[in-house]
Amino acid sequence: MRFPIVIHKDACSGYGVTVPDLPGCFSAGDTLDEAIESAREAIACHIEGLLMDGEPVPPRLSLEEHQANDDYRGGVWAIVTVDISRLSSKSRRINITLPERVLAIVDQAAVRERQSRSGLLARAALSYVQRQSEGSVSGILTDRPEPSGSYRVGPPGKTPRRAGGGD
Repeated sequence: MRFPIVIHKDACSGYGVTVPDLPGCFSAGDTLDEAIESAREAIACHIEGLLMDGEPVPPRLSLEEHQANDDYRGGVWAIVTVDISRLSSKSRRINITLPERVLAIVDQAAVRERQSRSGLLARAALSYVQRQSEGSVSGILTDRPEPSGSYRVGPPGKTPRRAGGGD
């Protein structure tokens, strides 16, 4: 997940970092690089705490929305990426069914990425959910062809229609 951070520097101190999307998540560093790396660690720790407590990760706002907030005026902005799929949490065995073709593609990708099948699927699921929450995925492409042979496309939660054709 990508998180905007705002960095402030006072004349007599190091760099202070605030993570606007995670209330209560702060960090600091003596150099700009240390401050950014400390922010990455603080974000991971904060999210891990939320997950362990069964709390949701708060929704994220756009960088522009944060920049309009007077509380962050005068700060330097950066984007920090945190791989939340690597955060520790209790694993649970599930049983899923996938077409053989899809499973073969997943297994090839897992080998290429040097991950387990479960790890790759978890990372892919989290990435998908992240994109959905950011609104960057406008529809879902399913692998069930319509009678015309085209794929179905539709926004989440709506009944899909045939791509390129009307019903």
